[in-house]
Amino acid sequence: MKTANLAIVFTDIKGFTERTSRQTHEENQRLLKAHHDLLAPVFKAFGGRILKSIGDAFLVTFESPTQAVLGGMAIQDRLWNYNRGVPDAERLDVRVAVNVGEVRVESNDVFGEPVNIASRVESIAEAGEVYFTEAVYLAMNKAEVPSQEVGAFELKGIPGKIRVFRVPRAPYRVDTPSVVHVSPAAESPLSHEQPPFGNLALSRIPDSQLAPGTDFAATAAAFGNRAATVGGQWVERTRTALQSVRTGGRRLPVSPRMLVGGGALVLLLGIGFVALRGSPAESAIKDVAKASEPLEKAERVVIARKRISEVKDSEGKRDWLYGQLFEALEAPGKAVDHYRTAVKAGSDDAEDRLIELLEHPECRVREKAADALGDLKVTSARGELEDLAEDGGPGEQPDVPLLGCNSREAAQKALKQLGH
Repeated sequence: MKTANLAIVFTDIKGFTERTSRQTHEENQRLLKAHHDLLAPVFKAFGGRILKSIGDAFLVTFESPTQAVLGGMAIQDRLWNYNRGVPDAERLDVRVAVNVGEVRVESNDVFGEPVNIASRVESIAEAGEVYFTEAVYLAMNKAEVPSQEVGAFELKGIPGKIRVFRVPRAPYRVDTPSVVHVSPAAESPLSHEQPPFGNLALSRIPDSQLAPGTDFAATAAAFGNRAATVGGQWVERTRTALQSVRTGGRRLPVSPRMLVGGGALVLLLGIGFVALRGSPAESAIKDVAKASEPLEKAERVVIARKRISEVKDSEGKRDWLYGQLFEALEAPGKAVDHYRTAVKAGSDDAEDRLIELLEHPECRVREKAADALGDLKVTSARGELEDLAEDGGPGEQPDVPLLGCNSREAAQKALKQLGH
């Protein structure tokens, strides 16, 4: 019988069983592939040996407890980047737990109380966190890994209480191996403008070791620099305004042929050419819409966010672009929130798009758009609101308490706010 002193890591996806029961087989396979492609390269980069990968769970061993915890931190930062680039339905929220001790090793498995303790700690860990036991805390290099005690827990089947620690959220500084100072803002659930652990561990992994994914920040920089040199290739969709005109508050469709036939050729050749050329941010958003694989989409979202952050934020331009990005991610409800903010800042584009969303096939989107237009008192939406108030749309469920949807009623309310 072979024994070894190893760090044991367990991970799993939060809510996996419930989630897979609601998804198709193909959706479940895509989820598991993305999960494996994101986590496996990180484990290996820190010297981990994957013993089991069962559905949403990994069992991994490390010779170094420090490397095991750093690997968990890198995983959470990588998932943070990934989750920013996918719709909520495709998020991956993972728990990580680490223990260390003498275990019995048999081919592709390990046994013993240290394994059981790691499994039990995982069951109490929170999604997005890295939990580890006192045994790990005592054995690891505290100068490399910040730590914070969570408490002492009675774990099923384990005698006595087990002290459990976690890696605190960045930013933090380590004055001595035993003292960690955590910024109060860093512990706020709203403090998510940087990876949870500040890329402290993820930055140690060369891009080449993260295949089939990549380091998202490095990818954004590389693609951004390349995009900046490709002049003349940002051909985008024509502006929505060129496809329609309004009369009496009503929108009438206008084709490009009608515009030319009506003597608007000079307009198209003059200022219209600018509308046909997309900005770097708009081009990046279009790339997001084209991406089919989750990892590819996530990487392109990082690039799009970077391009948007570089746009001069006048008249709600950034919120307009974020709205476009969320539509590319098939999250029109979130897009409406950004369009609302953009309209407040003076964006005509966002105002036009909110009006168009009154005809969206999803009732909730129409409802949110009507609410926004009413609150913002967009009088130019009166005609479309009257149509929605009269006819409604697909998916109306006015009689279902709490979970129902009534975009017709939302339009009627908006018209009252406009002084109808």
